[in-house]
Amino acid sequence: MKPAARLPMLFLGMLALLIGVLAGLARLAVAVPNIAAVQAGNHGALMVAAFLGTVISLERAVALARVWPYLAPICAGLGGLALLAWAPLYVAQALFITAGTILTAASILILRQQPAAYTATLALGALSWLLGSITWAITAAIVFAVPWWMAFLVLTIAGERLELSRFLPTSINAKRLFAFIAAVMLAGLGMTFWWEGIGLPLFAAGLIALSLWLLRYDIARHTVRQSGLTRYIAACLLAGYAWLAFGGLLGLAGGFSPGNPLRDAALHAIFLGFVFSMIFGHAPIIFPAVAKIRIPYHPAFYLQLALLHASLLARIIADLGDLAELRQRAAIANGIALLIFLITMLASALRGRSEDARRANWQALPEDQ
Repeated sequence: MKPAARLPMLFLGMLALLIGVLAGLARLAVAVPNIAAVQAGNHGALMVAAFLGTVISLERAVALARVWPYLAPICAGLGGLALLAWAPLYVAQALFITAGTILTAASILILRQQPAAYTATLALGALSWLLGSITWAITAAIVFAVPWWMAFLVLTIAGERLELSRFLPTSINAKRLFAFIAAVMLAGLGMTFWWEGIGLPLFAAGLIALSLWLLRYDIARHTVRQSGLTRYIAACLLAGYAWLAFGGLLGLAGGFSPGNPLRDAALHAIFLGFVFSMIFGHAPIIFPAVAKIRIPYHPAFYLQLALLHASLLARIIADLGDLAELRQRAAIANGIALLIFLITMLASALRGRSEDARRANWQALPEDQ
């Protein structure tokens, strides 16, 4: 599929992101436009299934270079649109389940073509998205899907980082440890159907162990000593791993359980601190691959990263201290950080196009000029 044909899918994903962020603010009694306020209950579905599901499955489809995998981001984007259009809930759920099924099939195809630990991890991540969406459809309660969707994102990111670990001398024991950690996480998730009080803490322990594994074996701990874009990406990754560990600790204390006072802090430490740190770091690489748009690095990238983590830290403090007003302000700052990120990426893309145009014009000049 040509890059121009992928842009509508990206648009649907970005629309879900915009409304999802505003819907999250509405959950904290922040005044937002009514189109977002009425979606407060769908905040998680818009952010994970509609936005991240679209982006991740689109990236996977581009990697496969076949037509049928593009049905996954199409269905994920349409699922978000169905939520925004107030179609019957089962329509959106069916679209997300279809998207998860196609992404899982595409990931299994990649695993068959290239059997490796990282492709197996990516396939398990896709399967987690599918199982989470099925759980939501069966139980009609999105809270039961959240841990599975968390595993979808964590395993997807871990799988992509595991692929890069081949550039470092990783021992066979380290690889076995990674596999054991993933098994513990999935075992904990499976236990949540019958023994939530045991399954969720076990899943949280797996997240902590995974964060420590990544901090130890990820190439980012070496590349952070370099400069430019390479150092920025490494800073995003290392900060994200720290939030993953902290979120896991909160989950171990019961933060993943519905109704627990630590739940907002635990979920956002992982979904915002870990996942969006990864997005901030990988966006200058992923966007060019998906949309064929160059994203030149600029030191201003650190502004969005600093605001994301500072505002998240303030939100965690507010959650732990039950400070409602500070929580609202911190959440607004979270949204501003994401907005600055989008603006920065757009401005960088425009700068890249301008630089490419000048370079092309210069190369087209006759030699005597």
